[in-house]
Formats: sequence, structure tokens, C-alpha cells
Amino acid sequence: MSRLAFFVGAAGMLLLTACSSIDGVLSISDSASSPPTGLVVGDEPYAVKAGALILSQGGSAVDAATATYFALAVTYPVAAGLGGGGVCVVHDQASGRSQTFNFLARDSAGGGPFAVPGNVRGFAMMQSEFGRLPWQRDVSQGEGLAATGFPISRALAARLVASQDVIRLDAGLSAEFLNESGQVKPVGAIVSNPELAATMASIREMRGPLGFYVGPVANKISSYAAGAGGGLTSAELAGYSASLEPARAVPLGDVVAYIPQGNVASGRFATALLVRVGGAQGLSSDANPAASIAAATKQVLDAFKIASLPKDLGATGFAATDTSGEAVACGVTMNGPFGSGRTAKGTGVTLAKSPSSGAAGLSAAFLTPIVATDSSGAIALAGAGAGGPNGTAAAIYALARLSRGADVTRANDIHSTGLAPYDTVNVIACQNGSCAALPDPGGNGLGAAATPPDSQ
Repeated sequence: MSRLAFFVGAAGMLLLTACSSIDGVLSISDSASSPPTGLVVGDEPYAVKAGALILSQGGSAVDAATATYFALAVTYPVAAGLGGGGVCVVHDQASGRSQTFNFLARDSAGGGPFAVPGNVRGFAMMQSEFGRLPWQRDVSQGEGLAATGFPISRALAARLVASQDVIRLDAGLSAEFLNESGQVKPVGAIVSNPELAATMASIREMRGPLGFYVGPVANKISSYAAGAGGGLTSAELAGYSASLEPARAVPLGDVVAYIPQGNVASGRFATALLVRVGGAQGLSSDANPAASIAAATKQVLDAFKIASLPKDLGATGFAATDTSGEAVACGVTMNGPFGSGRTAKGTGVTLAKSPSSGAAGLSAAFLTPIVATDSSGAIALAGAGAGGPNGTAAAIYALARLSRGADVTRANDIHSTGLAPYDTVNVIACQNGSCAALPDPGGNGLGAAATPPDSQ
């Protein structure tokens, strides 16, 4: 049975079946006796801890998301490498701004299997708009993990085993993740990537884009691409630009959800799904939203003429909130596990697969970052579905529950996509002064809390 057929046949059951609680879910009561906290949630625990540490140092939600991403590029490169791209939605309560940052990896004008990377440009742009800490601090944790090493987590191990055929074909990936017998290293094995650490040092020292899109790193990437049959040039790397536009506001009962605009690839599937389930009032008043979302998902897939999908689209989603009312949700993708499966020599950068080079290029359509606010304007939800239609459907189902006044702040209130770790949903939800960071119950992620220094 194909992955897509499994979703269409079982989505309603998956969305309706409660999941058991898991380790690592941290909920906080925002009462007078409790210090205010920020939250981070994602698919890979070490990266989530990196984001939480940034919050504890006084960083904003965007600082935390940036640190989480650069750590993911080291600890979860199957889905979040420097060679990939993504999209984020930011809502800042103080200014009332709700923005979408679009930095998806793009086809090279010269053709070939390698995409033009967008992640570094996108996170640098977002951090310059909403960050509070120095850029260098947000990047340094990922750099340190690559330089000194980190233990393979259960989250990464599951993806490595499934991607071992890809790993074996690349010298860089093999050196890092295979043992002397050619087998995937187990959970807990310490791995490092000195070349990636050096690239991150360049990104840190040169304020992001200048350390990646021009100069020695860019020249190494373009030279490698040319030698491997790709058309990715230094000029094209230097010319990559991310875009910034207002997020689309969708009213749902007593909440307002902010998602990417429909002209952004990642916003099209979510927008179409919301329309299919009857719009704002239909979703919030539907007697059986799970069944409606499952049926609508099939209809949208049919309308998009998507008959099947690869098992692993090489994607992940994460979110962060802070004590000032800022929230961010992000989805990033390599367009397949480890993208093209080719690492540019001397950089540690595995290049994403060109979006038009196969079905994995559909990954961007299923990145679903969402931030929602309640009737008072406070953050009610920040989360992301990623990896396929199940992630989008699960994220929108969480919205449906929230819009109906249901409690979604406990571990069993968010429902697994049923296909973790390839297709996941990670959510931060707040109701009645209580917030919780809830990783996909079927995966091996983490929700973490941090208290900023002025509240300790």
C-alpha cells in the first residue's frame, strides 16, 4: 500500500485516536506564582535544546527558531541541511505584525539535480527583523555541535536507517554516519562534521549570507556542482533572495490563524484544505472536524492530481514562542532525504534536490507553518506540519479543536500523523493561561521550556 493511500484510508482514524503521553512534553502555567517562560518544539531533541538555551539567554522566539534550525542542520541534516530551503510565519504581538518569510530552495537556471539553497538567507533575514541577540550567538550552537560532536538521537537514527542507501553513495555522509563495517551508526554514537563546522563559522563571522552565498564556501559549492553535472553557479548563489510578505489571516471561530499566502508553494495545500472544509465557520462549527478534514484532504490531493508520494520527503517542522508574545513556526525541506544525497567537498553542505527533479519536489507544498491568536490577541498556537499531507491535516485539526474551545494543551490532545518520523506535526498551544510544547506523539521529538534571565 502506498504511503498516500494509507493516509487517505486511515486519516480519519488517526486524527480521532488519542495518543499516549510521551517524555519531553513540558507544560507551564502562566500564573502569578510561576515565572514567564518561552517554549520550543521540534522533531530532534538536541536542536530543540539549542533553541531553549537561546530563550534562557534572553533571545526572542525568532532567535530560538534560528538556533534550532542551525542545530538541526547538524543533528538532523536528512531534513534541515544548509543546502535546503523553507518557509516561516512570525507573529509579533507587540507590533501586531504577522509575516511570512519564504526561502524555499529553487531550481538552478542552469538545470541539473541541485537546488539553489535558501535556508541561510531566510533565517538571516528573519533574525535581522525579529531577533534580539547577536546573530553569532544563534549560529554558534550548531557550529559547536558540528565541531565537537553530538550523540545520534533516536529521531535521527530512524531517518538514517531508512536512508542508508543514499548515505552509502556519498563520501561525506558515509564518513559521518557509517561505521567501519558500512552499517549505520547506532543511537548514542558520537558523530561530528568538521567541514560543516567551518562553513558555519564562516556564516557566523560574516553575518550569514556573506559567509555562505559569496566567497570561498560559495565557490566550493558551485565548483562541486559543475563537476557533478549541475548548473548551480557562484553568481546564482550570490543572487538568491528570500521574500517577505504579510501572512494570510484566516478567522476560525474565536481564533485567527496566520498561514503563508496562497501564492507561496507551502501555503497552497493548507489554503485549499481550509476552503474545502467550509472556511472559517465550517471548520469551527463542524460536528466532526476530523472526518471533514480527512475527506477534504483526499479531495485536495485529487484536485492537485497527487496520486502517490515518496515515503520520505526530507522535511521537518518546528516552532517557538517567547515571553513578549512573539511566536514563529517554520517548515524546512531538502526535497528528499538528504536532498540530492551529494555533499560539496570541503564544505560539509549536502545540497537539496532540485524541486523539479522528482516527486520529492512536492515537499514544499506540505510545509504548513501556522501561528494563531485568540480573541485578546495573545498567542494561542504556533506549530508546523511537515513531510506530507498528514502533517498539514494534523496541524489544521489542532486548529479546529482550538477554534471550538477544546483543550489542546495536554500530551494526548495533539494527534500523531501516523507516519512519523517522515510526516510530523509539532505544536505549542496556549489556553486559559496554560501553555504546552507538544511534539508529534508518534515521533522522537521534544518540547522544551526556558525562563529568560530577567525572570529567573
